[in-house]
Amino acid sequence: MSNDSIQNTNPTSPETDNSVSQIQFDDSRVSATYANFCRITGTPEEIIIDFGLNPQPVGIPSTPIIVTDRIVTNFYTAKRLLFALQATIQRHEQTFGVLEIDIQKRVKQQ
Repeated sequence: MSNDSIQNTNPTSPETDNSVSQIQFDDSRVSATYANFCRITGTPEEIIIDFGLNPQPVGIPSTPIIVTDRIVTNFYTAKRLLFALQATIQRHEQTFGVLEIDIQKRVKQQ
């Protein structure tokens, strides 16, 4: 069993003594799934993010995309996820270059 922790050094946290708090989490039951497709829908209270595998990433798929995983979360958590993903992608692009998400621009003409 893994018992890792994350340090919270948020300067706007309610702690006034500049202490570092530890958030404990257990990832012993986590499962990993690969996805190259996501669909986002929602309600006024929640965001629903579906993940799946698109076997035909270029053009319109000829078979249905099978959704294998779904995350339902509130907008506050989704916004924190947005900021974490933005920071992670920014660091990646600073190291490895800009990620081109338009597949047509990535295809090399022969």
